[in-house]
Amino acid sequence: SRQNPLWLYKRRQMQSKGSSSMVSSMVFRTRISSLLISMFATFASFYVAGRLWQDAENRVYLIKELDRITGLGQSAISVDDTLKIIACREQHKKLSALEMDLAAARQEGFTSKTSSDTDGAVSKRRPLVVIGVLTRFGRKNNRDAIRKAWMGSGATLKKLENEKGIVSRFVIGRSANRGDSLDRSIDDEYRQTNDLMILDQVEAPGELPKKAEMFFALAADRWDAEFYAKVNDDVYVNIDALGATLTSHIDKRRVYIGCMKSGEVFSEPSHKWYEPDWWKFGDKKSMNSSFGASNRYFRHASGEMYVISGALAKFISINRSLLRTYAH
Repeated sequence: SRQNPLWLYKRRQMQSKGSSSMVSSMVFRTRISSLLISMFATFASFYVAGRLWQDAENRVYLIKELDRITGLGQSAISVDDTLKIIACREQHKKLSALEMDLAAARQEGFTSKTSSDTDGAVSKRRPLVVIGVLTRFGRKNNRDAIRKAWMGSGATLKKLENEKGIVSRFVIGRSANRGDSLDRSIDDEYRQTNDLMILDQVEAPGELPKKAEMFFALAADRWDAEFYAKVNDDVYVNIDALGATLTSHIDKRRVYIGCMKSGEVFSEPSHKWYEPDWWKFGDKKSMNSSFGASNRYFRHASGEMYVISGALAKFISINRSLLRTYAH
């Protein structure tokens, strides 16, 4: 049978409206999806940028905190925090040196082993070790013997610093009677040899631990070395062997090298090695029987010679006003 034309027209009109509605719905959904994706991308960008900014702010804060604490000398920070700060500053120095080497390589066609300052002067490389030879009044013969044996003097001393990166200085304090003949003799010797580090501290046997602490602190402030060594003025150092040993440990940040021991703590005032703070080292009854019936010092290196890494020396320098020393 033949269909009614009016009915066909209405049917086609309804189909056309339905198609238009579906197309509009799809377009609307597509716009919403695009909007959500854009919002997500925007939030992600803000999040990443915020994390990067926070990381940068933390590094700046750590550096400022180190500068503040170093200047005041009144607050202590942990070893971990100190090492993080030191690592951040060392990375900055290495990056600056690499940038200067790269600029020199582009101009000269090779990579230079030394970096140049802005005025064209060649800067010295970082010392491998700073050796402090602890000495005292009346020991000039010992110092002269060391100068002849391994330390050198004058041009030889400078050559040791420049070629092998080993800085050596005799460490001595001041007389209890400031300005007396002892002080004058040391000042005269310094003017002749220029190899003395004179501390603003009274030279006395009971002050040896504080003397060593002050040496590490001042040496870390004056030289940015990989290691710092304390040596007595009757020890003859094999420079080549020392350099080879320290080079093998240069990648370690926490190094304490020496002849380790745990010496006895004596509580009798009449004893030669009397320790006024003997009671801080535990109860005799609770000590391990292998140590004997006496208190023991914390495990430490024998005083004749020992080495610590640069990070530990900087830790001593930062917290020097709060560190505790014991008699022996």
